[in-house]
Amino acid sequence: MKIADLYIRVSTDEQADKGYSQRDQEERLRKYCEINHIQVRKVIYEDHSAKTFKRPSWTKLLNILRKSRGQSDLILFTKWDRFSRNAGDAYQMIGTLRRLGVEPQAVEQPLDLSIPENKMMLAFYLAAPEVENDRRALNTFHGMRRAKKEGRWMGLAPIGYKNKIDESGRKYIAPRKVQSDIMKWVFKELAKNTFSTEQIWKTAREKGLKCSKNNFWTAIRNPMYCGKIFIPKYKDEESQLVMGQHEPLISEALFYDVQDVLDGRKKIMRTKIKVDDRYPLRGFVVCPDCGRMLTSSKSKGRSKYYYYYHCSGGCKFRQKAEYMNDRMVSEIEKYVYSIPRLNLFKEVITSVYKSKTRDRIGNIQQLKIRLQDENNKLSKARELLLCGDIEADDYRIMKADADKKINRLEAKLTSSITDTQNVEPLWDKAISNLSKLNILYQSGNTIQKRKIIGSVFPENLTFDGFEYRTTRVNEAIKYITLINKDLKGNKKGTNSSFLNLSHQVTPEGFKPFHDLPSNNCLFSCFNFIGNL
Repeated sequence: MKIADLYIRVSTDEQADKGYSQRDQEERLRKYCEINHIQVRKVIYEDHSAKTFKRPSWTKLLNILRKSRGQSDLILFTKWDRFSRNAGDAYQMIGTLRRLGVEPQAVEQPLDLSIPENKMMLAFYLAAPEVENDRRALNTFHGMRRAKKEGRWMGLAPIGYKNKIDESGRKYIAPRKVQSDIMKWVFKELAKNTFSTEQIWKTAREKGLKCSKNNFWTAIRNPMYCGKIFIPKYKDEESQLVMGQHEPLISEALFYDVQDVLDGRKKIMRTKIKVDDRYPLRGFVVCPDCGRMLTSSKSKGRSKYYYYYHCSGGCKFRQKAEYMNDRMVSEIEKYVYSIPRLNLFKEVITSVYKSKTRDRIGNIQQLKIRLQDENNKLSKARELLLCGDIEADDYRIMKADADKKINRLEAKLTSSITDTQNVEPLWDKAISNLSKLNILYQSGNTIQKRKIIGSVFPENLTFDGFEYRTTRVNEAIKYITLINKDLKGNKKGTNSSFLNLSHQVTPEGFKPFHDLPSNNCLFSCFNFIGNL
């Protein structure tokens, strides 16, 4: 009497859609064994896909067959698709089983594999489910690609969003509270290029963002946050961006600014170091003797640690951190102004801004001209393709380059057109902060302290043991002083023009809004109040 192991496999979707069940398969297999006088040794149940043989129960059975040869003659299953859905893997496994003295057989599709012609039927039985799987996968792929072209996000919602279903059963993604606000903050901080990407990720985690470092890097490269869905290249179709149906968290201009930072096309303004709370000045102060950047460390005394700023170049400059930090508070107090004086500065800078933003119309026209030129180039390339003057591959390369430029120009044009010219509300909070800058500095955390220092002092500081010196303070603070002096010097009571103030070029990192002229103190002022 032959001995057989019964192999019963069913996946969850097959049981739901096709009515397969383990109980039904076992019943049919046992009936077959009873009719053919076959003894049942083991019954193996499996609930994994048959795409590969990396299945827990099958692996366990194979190990048993290898350790105890001759104890089983057959492995029985109902149909060949219960055995495998991959023809190549199936032939290899049949060879392995035969070497172990075991013959696989489907009771409802029996084949005598000793007859060569039956191998053609075996190929059909094995290939049919594989073809079915491939066709289902291809239909799913094309369906998902079509949905992406319609602007729908497919799959699990990215960081800051959540998957939802409307009343009609349609699936979509919507911003998730708290997480979406943190992602907005992340993109704004990355665009400033003040801190490293890793530091921003760590700070975002402290704020409550649930994200690994790898997922964070993927997220900040994803254009879906600005409302675009990326469709990858497939066969003759080039990759493209389409307008998504979901609500964007940021503007296209901000997204492209962040990509410039990540790609290294935007220069670094400040040092990007993470410092201890005891050393907020690290990276801002240079040695007065050799000009090297001061570093910091602690020294162990008899009963406690002492903290110092000291030179990293080998010279003997060394100063207690607590003393230098206290002197910085005194230095910040020099730039605290009264509310009336700041209100005057607000009126002046608002007037200057309104006069200067008239040039924005010209900039918009330039963007439109550049956009029209790119569209003309694309049209000309299309005509050359139709006339046979260029190859299809050359056209695809030209089209991809033109589309990339057009997307960026459209984003800049949209931002320039929609940008508000009413800057007065921006100053309300700024005036309040400037009037108590020393208090904000003392009560702030390390990141806030460093942000204030970096905003007030664009250049490095030196400390002579009593006070700080720097070559230049922020243009906003400088012009508050200049405006006050100009008013005091106007003895005849005539109107003074503040448009003739110095047009000194702004420092690296103070990027003007939407291509406005960068050689004006106005935009340094906006960056300054934006950091407070």
